[in-house]
This record gives sequence, C-alpha cells and structure tokens, in this order.
Amino acid sequence: MTAIKFHQQLSNKIFGILLVFFLVALIAIGMTLLISWQLEGGAAAINDAGSERMRSYRIAALLLLRIDPDTRHLAPAGAVRKEMRHFEQTLLELERGDPSRPLALPKDNPRIQRQMHRLRLMWRNEMKPLIRQILAHRGKPAEAQYLRDYWPKMQRYVGMINQLVLMIEHSNSRATALLRSFQWGLVMLALVGTAILIYLFSLLVIRPVSSMQDGIKRMAAEDFSVRLPVESRDEFGELATGFNQMADHLENLYATLEQRVEEKTHSLEKKNQDLQMLYEVAAFLNEPAALEELCHAILKKMMQLLEAQGGVVRLVNAGSRQLPIVIHEGLSDRFLREEKCLTVGECLCGQAARDGEAVSWDLSQPSRQPLLHQCREEGFQAVAAVPIRSKKRVLGLFNLFFDHPRKLADTESRLLETVVRHLGVAIENLRLISREREMAVSEERNLLAQELHDSIAQSLAFLNIQVQLLQDSLNRGATGEALDTVGQIREGVQESYDDVRELLVHFRTRVEHADLESAIRSALEKFEGQTGINTVLSISGAASVAPEYIIQVLHIIQEALSNVRKHAAATEVAVSVRRDPQCVIAVRDNGKGFDPSQYGADGESHVGLNIMKERAHRIGATLRIDSTPGAGTRVTLALPGGQP
Repeated sequence: MTAIKFHQQLSNKIFGILLVFFLVALIAIGMTLLISWQLEGGAAAINDAGSERMRSYRIAALLLLRIDPDTRHLAPAGAVRKEMRHFEQTLLELERGDPSRPLALPKDNPRIQRQMHRLRLMWRNEMKPLIRQILAHRGKPAEAQYLRDYWPKMQRYVGMINQLVLMIEHSNSRATALLRSFQWGLVMLALVGTAILIYLFSLLVIRPVSSMQDGIKRMAAEDFSVRLPVESRDEFGELATGFNQMADHLENLYATLEQRVEEKTHSLEKKNQDLQMLYEVAAFLNEPAALEELCHAILKKMMQLLEAQGGVVRLVNAGSRQLPIVIHEGLSDRFLREEKCLTVGECLCGQAARDGEAVSWDLSQPSRQPLLHQCREEGFQAVAAVPIRSKKRVLGLFNLFFDHPRKLADTESRLLETVVRHLGVAIENLRLISREREMAVSEERNLLAQELHDSIAQSLAFLNIQVQLLQDSLNRGATGEALDTVGQIREGVQESYDDVRELLVHFRTRVEHADLESAIRSALEKFEGQTGINTVLSISGAASVAPEYIIQVLHIIQEALSNVRKHAAATEVAVSVRRDPQCVIAVRDNGKGFDPSQYGADGESHVGLNIMKERAHRIGATLRIDSTPGAGTRVTLALPGGQP
C-alpha cells in the first residue's frame, strides 16, 4: 500500500501541474477563438449593414425614376418590391444572426441591440408603408408628394444605419484589442510556463535522478558507505529509501564476504565429496564382483563417509518375509546372534523395509514404535535404515549405527538413498545375470540332448538292432549274413564317430573378436577338410551383426552343414551373407533334396531342423527351408529386421 501511495503522489504532482497549464492555455485559446468568431461576425454585420445603405439609395433611385414618364419603364414596381424583399431579408439576418457565415451583432453591446431594434421598427412602421403608398399611387399627383416625404425619412434612416455600422466597428476595434491582449498573454504563458515547468521538473525529477546516478557511480566504485537523501515522499523518495537499504545490505555482504565464501567453499567441497563418492560407487558397481564383495565394499564406504560405527546389509529371502544379515561391519557377535534374522515389519528397521521408506532415528529420544533393545545394549544412540529397492520392489535393508545421538541431514539422506538405490540395481543385475546363465546352460543342455538324440542315440539304436541280427546269423551259422551285418555295424560305428567329432567341434567353437565372417570361413574349412565337399562363401554389404547373435548363427550354419553331410549327397555347398541393411544368411547345396511335406511345415518332425528353429527363435530371427527332390536344399536365416 505504501508503494502505491508514493506512486500516486508523484503522478498527482506531475498531472496537477500539467493540468493547470493545460486549462490556462485552453481558456486563453478558447477566448481567442470566441473573439475571432465575434470579429468575423461583426465584419459580416458591417458588410450587410453597408449593403442596406446601398439598397436604401437604390430603392430611392428606382422610385425617382418612376416620376418621369420617359424613365418609368426603367423602374418597374417588381424591381422595387424585389429590392424591398432583399432589404427586409438582410435586415432580418442582421437582427437574428447567421452562425454558418458567421454573421452576428455584438451581443455584449446594448446600444447596438437598441439601434437595430429602432431600425427594424422604423422600416416596418414608416419606410415600408410609405414605399407601398408610392407604388400604389402610380401616375397620380400624390405619388410625387409621397416621394417628397420619403426622401428625408430615407436620409434619416440611412443615418441610423451609419450609426449602427459605426457602433459595430467600434465594438470590433475593442474586440481586436482584447484579442491582441489574449495573444500576448499566450506568448507570456508559453515563456513563463516553460520556465516554471523546467524548474518544477528539475526539482521533482532531474535532481533526484542525478543524485541517484551519482550514488550508483559511487556504488560501482565500491563505496558502500554512500547514502541518498530522502527529500520527498514520492517514488523518488521510495527509490532513495530502497537504494539506502540496498547499500546497507551490500555493505553487510561485503563485510562478511570472506565468511560467506568460506561457507560456500565448504558446501562445494561437501558436494564434491558426495559426487566423488557417487562416482566411485558407480564405477565399482560396474565392475564384475560377487554379491557379498559388492555389499561389503559399499557398506564400508558409507560408514567411512557418514562416520558410522557399525552397519549391516540384509537381503530378503525369496518366498519369505525374512531379512537375514548378509554383510556386517563393526558389530559384536552377540548383536549378530540376537538380530541375525528380522521379519519384515519387525522393529523399526523391519518397518522401514515394509513401508519402503528411508528413516533415521535418534535412540536417545522416546519412541512409541516397537524397538528391539539390542541396539541400545550395543551402545548405539542413532540408527539409519534405507530399503534396498529395484523396480519398486524391496530387495533388502541397508543399516548404519552410530554411537552418538544424531539424525542424518537431508543431503546425507539423499546421498545414502542414491547409493543404496544403485546398490539395489547392481544386486538385481547380478541376480538377472545368474538366472540368464542358468537359462543359457539349461537351453544348451536341452539342445545338446536333442542333437545327441538326433545323431548318436539313433545310431546306437541302429547298431543295437544290427548286433542282434549278427547274433542271430551266428546262431544259425549263416556266415554270409553275419559278414554283411558286420559291415553295416562298421559303417554305423564310423557314422557315430563322425557325429561325435562334429558335436565336439560344435560345442568347442569360440568366436574371436565377434567376427562372423572369420567364424564362417573356419567352419567351412573344417567341413571341407572332413567331408571333401567343395564350399563357396560370398559376402556383400557392410552392416554389422550383434555379438550375442553370432554364436547362435554359427551353430545354425553348422547344423545345416551337418544335414548336408548326412543326407544330401552333395558335391558343393554355397554360403552367402547379405547385409543391406539387415543380415540374411543362406546355405545352399546341390544335393538330392527332399520333400518338406514329409516332415511337416518346414521340417517340424525332424529333430535337427527343430534345433535350428529353436536357435533362430532365441535371437528373434526367421528360419526358412526350401527344398525340391533332385534340386538341392536352401536354408535361409534372416536376422531381426531382415527379409529372406
């Protein structure tokens, strides 16, 4: 409200000054306009009154012409009546006035008004009736008599018109003098008013602004002792007060600058320390380490940073609500025995795990919450508990114990929560990695079992049948049949041996530097050396293949080559790799081919083909098998995003 009041005061001062000058100038200009209008109206009245004199003589002249018979035709009665109408109309306009011309008699002069009234009465009562009598006695002796009576009256009437003209001229001369007076007044008002305005604005605006400008310059020169005088209660007074308050504040800030800098430096050092801790924790969590080693390292770092005397890390048992101690530091054996395992919701720490919120307690203060007394018996005076969380799921609890009463500050709580949040993510990642390894081992074992069933198991079953036939031939003494059976057994053993070697090659395969091209070349060289079948490799495009796809792609190619060796009776195998932009790999042979309809859609009843489909599905790829009896087989693998 004070600032608004000051603002209104200064604006009122300026507005009042300008309004006074405006009103004075407006009145003076209005008066000059009014006087000018009166002068213009008086000039028109003088002009019309002069025309009335001329018209009076004209009417007299026309009447005189009517006496002489020779000139009577020059002054018809119609011309006289026309002049009378003009005379009477002009007389009426003089009396009433005409704003449009403008035409007006001076209203402030009663003599002029009375003179005009006498003229109008004399015209109506004497002059006009006499002229009509003259016109009515045309050609009679009385006409001359009336005309002789008209002439002196006309002379007297014209004299009255002359007096009216002189009165109007005298009034105009006085109005002209008054107009000049107002004009000189306007000139003086402009000069004096300008001087007064300059003085007032200098007093109200320029001097306070100059004073403030000088104060700002001294302030810029670090002279914080400068103060402005408060000479008014308007806006400039308010600005001067505000400037002085700012100067006081700056002087105080400058006096305590070193202390403030020291405090800010300490705060920045603390924040840098926290950031350094976060960097170290993040770097440590990104390194491969066991779960216990990870938790123990983070616990020691936080105990050192927050000056805690003890700490534990608890992890929730899967399928239960128990919180056993996994890692501990600075705690006695008795404490570990008493609080070896907590239940979620038990004690203050268990409640923190249940609610999923970080808390800090001062144990020296009474608490209504249930509390295990082992913390106090251990001599601790304060406890901090932060739930270990990942994806809104509580994985465990991170506890710090202090031997003196304290409560974590907000910055310390945020730092501890951030570190524990990173720890929760790292624990979840370790668990996911462990599960992924277990799933990978399980899947590989399943694929190995399928491959053994497709190759070794079938071969052993065949050999078992052949051994039974051999024994039957020997019992019957059929030596020829026995020898044939022995040959088949030898072929079956050799085929089983080749299958075993091939499986060993498959599962010993390692991809160096995630190079798919080198891995395929190596597989083709081994295949060609083992089977004698000619191989051709063609590669186009430059798109890369994700490293996690390469080993599965290589196993699919090896399985396709194994099928060529076992069933195709081919003399050449061509492998093409096209990358534009996604990767499409094709294995084509010139063997005898087969009818895919005998194996279901894409060979679903064939174990080897199913293994290739499972590996392709694992990496999100598409596998397609095209074959025609007598025209070879083509296996096409399109990695994610590619089309065969």
